[in-house]
Amino acid sequence: MGKGMLSVCGEKQQVVLLFLIEIILIVLIGTLTTYGPEANANLLKNLKEDYNGNNEHNRKPQSDSLRIYPMYQDVHVMIWIGFGYLMTFLKRYGQSAIGLTFLISAVLVQVALICEGVLHFDKNNKAYLSLSSLLSADVAVAAPLISMGALLGKTTYMQLVFMGIVELIVYTINKYINEHHLMAVDAGDSMYVHAFGAYFGLAVSFVFGRKDKPKEHHLEGPSYQSDIFAMIGTVFLWLFWPSFNSASLDGDSQQRAIINTLLSISGSCVIAFATSALISKDNKFNMVHVQNSTLAGGVAIGTAAGMMCKPIGALIIGSLAGLLSVLGYKYLTPFIQKRLRIHDTCGVHNLHGMPGVLAGIFGAIMAALATQNSYDYSLYEIFPARAPNFEKLTSEMRNDYGILPGNDRTALEQAGYQILALTVTLLMASISGVITGLILRTSVCGSVAEEDKFDDAVHWELEEEEEEEGLHEISKIKERNSRANDQLPMGTI
Repeated sequence: MGKGMLSVCGEKQQVVLLFLIEIILIVLIGTLTTYGPEANANLLKNLKEDYNGNNEHNRKPQSDSLRIYPMYQDVHVMIWIGFGYLMTFLKRYGQSAIGLTFLISAVLVQVALICEGVLHFDKNNKAYLSLSSLLSADVAVAAPLISMGALLGKTTYMQLVFMGIVELIVYTINKYINEHHLMAVDAGDSMYVHAFGAYFGLAVSFVFGRKDKPKEHHLEGPSYQSDIFAMIGTVFLWLFWPSFNSASLDGDSQQRAIINTLLSISGSCVIAFATSALISKDNKFNMVHVQNSTLAGGVAIGTAAGMMCKPIGALIIGSLAGLLSVLGYKYLTPFIQKRLRIHDTCGVHNLHGMPGVLAGIFGAIMAALATQNSYDYSLYEIFPARAPNFEKLTSEMRNDYGILPGNDRTALEQAGYQILALTVTLLMASISGVITGLILRTSVCGSVAEEDKFDDAVHWELEEEEEEEGLHEISKIKERNSRANDQLPMGTI
């Protein structure tokens, strides 16, 4: 262990806290949750009826809820593999990037289920668990993982766990306010997950920077091998992003979201490569840009993913996001580190923050342009607040299309609420992030000394690499000497 690492007492305290947190989660989930109707064997609605109306007790229906399982599994891969491997670019922090993502996601997915559940209690004060709630929990976990990227290598695992728990509570409140009171639309959660997670993490990093000014660290950088590992995360995220943006939708909206996301993320990929070569020395590609900015289009299209933004609109917004992200890495990241003392290890501001804000603005523009001529009655499915109120709702809308009464908003009013939701999200993320950062600076969750940052040895038992390398070199020297003794000198030949 390094001389500046956590004390044995501090490490044991973290272990005890981790055990305690899981025990609390077991009690809460056991007390507050139960199987939803789709998964409950005791509910008659799960029993399939034959043509005579009799229950076939030995057969189960093909539940329509299972249709989301493939996309749920795609999001699962994004969380545990995509985010984990994307953060392996640091040359001495790969085990922590993958391992802590594994641990923290497993803890926080349980927290997310509880947070989601308390908003939807049934009459027995129980929250139903279903594939839909599992999907929502996975999506929610993405927010603290994004925040983790801003703090990567500088915190203990209990600091990350505590940060994630607080963040998920605020995330749930923020999303509930924006979806149920402001009735803003954010199909791919670019505002609620990406922008929120990025600016929450940056706010925590800002507090850390106020105490200890960010300094150059000899381990804060990639190696050839670590960059290749990080590209695994990039490729997985790139492939599965259409599922992330469309999993909560259905019908034609879901198909549009898949198409729009693929086009947008393709545009950001090409423009990110081109911009990287344009601004880099000798017009060569920069691996940091390729690992991150190629994904910016997936974030930027998220809010409007299910809207009729046209294929050209998806390509343009994705291309703009790729350009903005690369320029952010080149010019803005050094600026905010120097001027604001915000150290952003993974550059989440460039991949999630700015593209998330761009997504919110683009979503507002598309909401302002949305008309019934373009959407027909699906306009009121995408924007429920724009549906006519009860007095104006026709029987055709109610009976033939299943449209519920709305707030009778105009297109411009809906656009205004979209911008308001983005503003509320940024404010809640920033304020709660600062408060969380102040709490994390206390000694309860431990801390990492400056000389031990970005080093796996803080959290992991590592092989004695230096000793092994020394023995290997000695072995090679002996082998060369042995071969030399078996051969005649060149002069003698």
